[in-house]
Amino acid sequence: MGGQVSVLGDIYSYGILLLEMFTGKRPTDDMFRDNLSIQQFTAKGLPDHAINVADPSLLLERDDAEADDDRYGADDIQERPVTRYRDRGPVQARRLEECLVSVMQIGLSCSAISQGERMRMDVVVNKMKTIRDSYLSLRRS
Repeated sequence: MGGQVSVLGDIYSYGILLLEMFTGKRPTDDMFRDNLSIQQFTAKGLPDHAINVADPSLLLERDDAEADDDRYGADDIQERPVTRYRDRGPVQARRLEECLVSVMQIGLSCSAISQGERMRMDVVVNKMKTIRDSYLSLRRS
């Protein structure tokens, strides 16, 4: 915000990038007018409405079991089978929502206006690894 370049500024940018990736919206989107920001939009949806805030394309999974199959080459028009997150059952759907909420909360923490409230990057890395592991175990089950 016009201050000196610092690691805390990088953390802010990382938080905004996470919010952009997981909401599918840009901070400059037309919907962010009248003092509504991407952070406020995300915060209003958490934790109970994370699915409504998340980019819908994140809620679809391609079947990785067939990802290496030749019939799904880059030039092939045919798409891989897609599973919607709710098709996996209520327990797995809830766990996916928990992963989404966790990542979005990290994005909000990193993009806090006050530098002192921003999460340290070593903490971010550890939390993101935990979320990744949780998500991967969800996909295996």
